[in-house]
Amino acid sequence: MKKISMQLDTLTCPSCMVKIEKSLVKQAGVSNVKVLFNASKVKVTFDSGLLASAALVGIVEKLGYPVISTKVSEV
Repeated sequence: MKKISMQLDTLTCPSCMVKIEKSLVKQAGVSNVKVLFNASKVKVTFDSGLLASAALVGIVEKLGYPVISTKVSEV
């Protein structure tokens, strides 16, 4: 398992947070999603054998939230 922390450009409303959570949690291999609204961060625990970290970044960016930095670590 790995964890990716994504720093977003900005989150403007709580519904943005819910939109990101719902999109990520339904991906195969994702076990935990935490969106920190005030910090504009997304933390995802995932199985790197089923899903690449780049795919998670792509999902968030496709929703319209630019990712300005990422950090991937082992869990």
